[in-house]
Amino acid sequence: MARFLAQEIIRSKRDGATLSDEEIAFFVQGITDESVSEGQIAALAMAVFFNDLNLDERTALTLAMRDSGDTLNWSAAKLNGPVVDKHSTGGVGDVVSLMMAPMIAACGGYVPMISGRGLGHTGGTLDKLESIPGFNMYPSPDQLRHIVKNVGCAIIGQTGNLAPADRRFYATRDITATVESVALITASILSKKLAEGLDSLVMDVKVGNGAFMPTYEQSQALAQSIVDVANKAGCRTTALLTDMNEVLASSAGNAVEVAEAVRFLRNEQVNPRLKAITMALSAELLVSSGLASTREEAEHSLQTVLDNGKAAERFDHMVIAQGGPDDFCNTYKNHLVRAAIIKPLIAPQTGVINHVDTRAVGVAVINLGGGRRLAADKINHRVGFDEILPLGSRVDSQTPLVTIHAESEESWDRAAEDYLAAIQISEDIPQERETVYETVSYDDSPSYT
Repeated sequence: MARFLAQEIIRSKRDGATLSDEEIAFFVQGITDESVSEGQIAALAMAVFFNDLNLDERTALTLAMRDSGDTLNWSAAKLNGPVVDKHSTGGVGDVVSLMMAPMIAACGGYVPMISGRGLGHTGGTLDKLESIPGFNMYPSPDQLRHIVKNVGCAIIGQTGNLAPADRRFYATRDITATVESVALITASILSKKLAEGLDSLVMDVKVGNGAFMPTYEQSQALAQSIVDVANKAGCRTTALLTDMNEVLASSAGNAVEVAEAVRFLRNEQVNPRLKAITMALSAELLVSSGLASTREEAEHSLQTVLDNGKAAERFDHMVIAQGGPDDFCNTYKNHLVRAAIIKPLIAPQTGVINHVDTRAVGVAVINLGGGRRLAADKINHRVGFDEILPLGSRVDSQTPLVTIHAESEESWDRAAEDYLAAIQISEDIPQERETVYETVSYDDSPSYT
C-alpha cells in the first residue's frame, strides 16, 4: 500500500478536497493497526462532518472498513438460495428481526443476521435474545456457516475481527460529536453488513419521534446513501422509511418482546402495525433477491409459512442450533424470566390516546433496568412494558393502558409516572399515519458533494 501522511489526508478533507481510494484505504489501515491516533481519527471525522464524502468516497470508506477484518464467503457452502439480511436504524418495540429471519429462511433465503445491542433509547436484538437461556450469540465462523446452511438463519453478534476499524472509528465519533454524519453512519452500518457476504439487503430506516434520525429529511438522506453505497459495492439493496411515532410492537423490553415474537410466529398475537412493517420488509427482500417475482407473490409466500408453522419451526431450529432450549415456541413461558411485579397501569381519565413520545417510552424501559446508561451496565431482561394500547385507543378510568413488568413496587411506580408523562389523553383523534412512508431505490447519480 502506498505511503501517505495521515495529517495530509486530514488536511485535504478539511479543505474540501476529494480523497482517493488509496488515501482512504491507508487511513483505515491506520485505524485498524493503531498507527493513526485517536486525535487524527477525530480530526478526519470532523472534517467529513463538515465537508461530507461523495458516493465514491463513501463506497471506498465502507469497503476499506469491511476489509479491515474477516469477511464471510459462502461459495464453499453451496447454498441453493441467496444470502440476504435486513438492518434497522433502531426503535422502540422493534422486534422485526426475530420474526423476519425465520420467515425469510422458510421462504428459501439464507440469513446470517449480525445484530447489535441497544443504543440510547432503542432496544437491541442481541439483548432480547439473551432472554433465551443458553442462547449463544457468538458462534465461531464455522459454526455460523453450519447453522445458516442447515437452518437457514442465525442471529449473532459482531465478532472481534468483523470490521474492527469501524469499532475504533465509532468509539472516537461517539465522544467527538460526529456520530450524526450521514456518510459515516452509512460506512459504519454497511461495513458490517457487507462483511456477511450478502446478495441482497433491505434497510428499515425509522421516521418519527422514536427514530434515531431527528427529521424525515435526514432519514431520507440516510436511506438513499445506504442504498447507493451498497448497490455500488455490489449488494442489491433497497430501503423502506417506516413509522416510529409510537412503539412498534405491543411490548417494549427484552423477554416481553421475545414472547411477542413467538406469539406472532404462532399466529396467536399479531399487532397490525408490526405485521405490516414485517411483511413489507420481508416482501421487499424476497423480490430483490429473486425469491419472488412480485410483492403480492412474496406476501403470499410469507403468509403461508406463518400459517403452516414453517416460520416458527425455523425459529425453533435456530434457537436449538445456537444453544437454546428445545421446542422453544411451545414452551417459551417456561423459559423466559418474569419480573417480580407484573400489573396493569389504569388510565387516569376518559379520552383517546392521541400522542406518544416514543423516545420517552424507550427511556422508561432503561429506567426500569431494561437498557443501558453506560456500556458496562448489565441489563435486566425481565422488565419492560407489555399489552401497550396503540394510538387512537379510547380509554376510561377502568382501561389498562399498559402492563408494567418491574422488580419492585417502587420501580413500578416510577415506570407508571414515566409512561403517563410520555402519552397524551384527550378528546382529539390522532391523524392516521402510514406504516411505510416510501421505498428508496438506487440512484446512480446522487447529489452528494
